[in-house]
Amino acid sequence: MSEPIATHLTTSRRLAKNTVFNFIGQALPLAAGLLIIPRLIHGLGVARFGVLTLAWSIIGYSSLFDLGLGRALTKLVAEKLGLSHETELASLIWTALGLMLVTGTVGGIAMMGTSSWLVRSALKVAPNLQHETMLAFAILALSIPIVVAATGLRGVLEAQQRFSVVTAVRLPLGVLTFVAPWLVLFLSRSLVAVVLALFAVRILAFVAQLVCVLWFMPSLRVKQNVRISGVKTLIGFGGWMTVSNVVGPLMVNLDRFLIGAFISMAAVAYYATPYEMITKLWLVPVALTGVLFPAFSTLMQNRDRLTLLFDRGCNYVLLLLFVPCLLIVTFASPGMRIWLGDAFASNSALVLQLLCIGVFINSISQIPFAFIQGIGRPDLTAKLHLCELPIYLIAVSWLIHVYGVKGAALAWLLRVIVDGIALFAIAGRQLSSVVPSILKIGARVALCLLLFTAGMLASRGKAVFAGIAVTAFCWVSWHFFLAQNERSLVTSRFRSLPFSSGSHANVSS
Repeated sequence: MSEPIATHLTTSRRLAKNTVFNFIGQALPLAAGLLIIPRLIHGLGVARFGVLTLAWSIIGYSSLFDLGLGRALTKLVAEKLGLSHETELASLIWTALGLMLVTGTVGGIAMMGTSSWLVRSALKVAPNLQHETMLAFAILALSIPIVVAATGLRGVLEAQQRFSVVTAVRLPLGVLTFVAPWLVLFLSRSLVAVVLALFAVRILAFVAQLVCVLWFMPSLRVKQNVRISGVKTLIGFGGWMTVSNVVGPLMVNLDRFLIGAFISMAAVAYYATPYEMITKLWLVPVALTGVLFPAFSTLMQNRDRLTLLFDRGCNYVLLLLFVPCLLIVTFASPGMRIWLGDAFASNSALVLQLLCIGVFINSISQIPFAFIQGIGRPDLTAKLHLCELPIYLIAVSWLIHVYGVKGAALAWLLRVIVDGIALFAIAGRQLSSVVPSILKIGARVALCLLLFTAGMLASRGKAVFAGIAVTAFCWVSWHFFLAQNERSLVTSRFRSLPFSSGSHANVSS
């Protein structure tokens, strides 16, 4: 009974298409931001724009107030769909959304209560902007329950693999996050007006997602009772998710604060600039794991399909990111010199290289991370992060003290290597059939690391080395990394392109 539904939701074509939708929904708003942010800085001024960036951060991180319930809801809905237990979904979804409204409201109240201290003491906002900022933060506090509940609604759609619908909402929402404040500037420079525009955008997104969920799941329109058992399951799963959601970002952002404390704010710039640039590559694994997480949950009873998706997920991330990472590692020094000058090239080139290798490894590691959580063991990833945190804190502090910003980059690279090895080991313990895939991807990553090292050491003939390495990698990937059916698919898609000779032959005939 459950097999047809699980198969329908996790076909290769559907997952590939959904990954593209997911990538577009996250990438295009970034492009809009690049265009609009200079206009916002000019229109608002630096001080007001600084407050607006805090507003964006608060909206972005307000999903933490869902206590992992959004991710838990995605996992449980996908799991029940895979088991054909659709009759239990309505009660589960309304229970989760009710809990998320409660936790979001608590978060909003907490923000409202601390806004005065934040504005007047912690953030040291200029006196002439304090009243304006206080009102803006009050509006943000009101938006938190809506943002949290919208996370749950999006999770329901993702569990059903309706990423085209998610993207149809996320794309305009992401663009309007930048465009709406800019449009407001034609009427007012007040932060209150700007944040009200953001509030309106979030309400529109919530309503759109609610309509979509009710449209695709008519059973939700019937009155349902909250089940205590559902509450326990959601909180049990979501609690461990929250640990990872808090500790993970803490380890990601801790290094720059330590650099500022131990060295200088100028040193922070030398570290944060290459970091912010290279971590944009995370769009690739994030787009893929966003689709694979509910797929893993749906396929918990189908080990063969789970193994296949795990293997292909790791392989595709490696294939997509190796070439850009190799080029960045190889040309880091001249690239930084052209982009930001000699000072940044001297201080940040090695930082960029180490961080780039770290992002490559961490991107592949996100597949076992999503796999472990998707099969219902978020406690394992949370415990891993809790073990890593004190060790990383000691290591990064010592390496910054000894090697400066380069030591911070080295510490981050070492952490993601250890984290990746641990995640793959845990995945292998949970499902033994993925062990051959783990050994295979480990050998491929080792080959990539050798080429990265060669790229770092190449002082002359960088272009020649890069050309040979990329050509060799593409040949090896085509003949050994891709399966026969994958090569056939790529070939057929290429022949269908308008400029291919096969396409012209078909047209002429």
